[in-house]
Amino acid sequence: QVQLVESGGGLVQPGESLRLSCAASGTINGFITMAWYRRAPGKERELVASMSDDGSANYDDSVKGRFTISRDNAKNAVYLQMNSLRSDDTAVYYCFGDSRVSSIEIRNYWGQGTQVTVSS
Repeated sequence: QVQLVESGGGLVQPGESLRLSCAASGTINGFITMAWYRRAPGKERELVASMSDDGSANYDDSVKGRFTISRDNAKNAVYLQMNSLRSDDTAVYYCFGDSRVSSIEIRNYWGQGTQVTVSS
């Protein structure tokens, strides 16, 4: 059974940095898209950044220039470097990946979430 396991969350002050990591456990035939989502208190889950298997990346406008997504396809891992953190970045961050499991099925996988709190 494939699981996505996140790490790297924590409590930081405004302006500081954090790096989130997510790696797949179990056997998987690679991911098509890997991404990071977040859910802030009282808000809907939103896409923060995504990267396709060809390396093209997309970012939410609120994190452009501050966050960088990267992935290591050999390790089935995705990372999120977060710089210049702000209080409105406070949220639970979720790792996502989708993978083709058969000729007719693409399966979605989610991590359990890691808390990021930005506060002075």
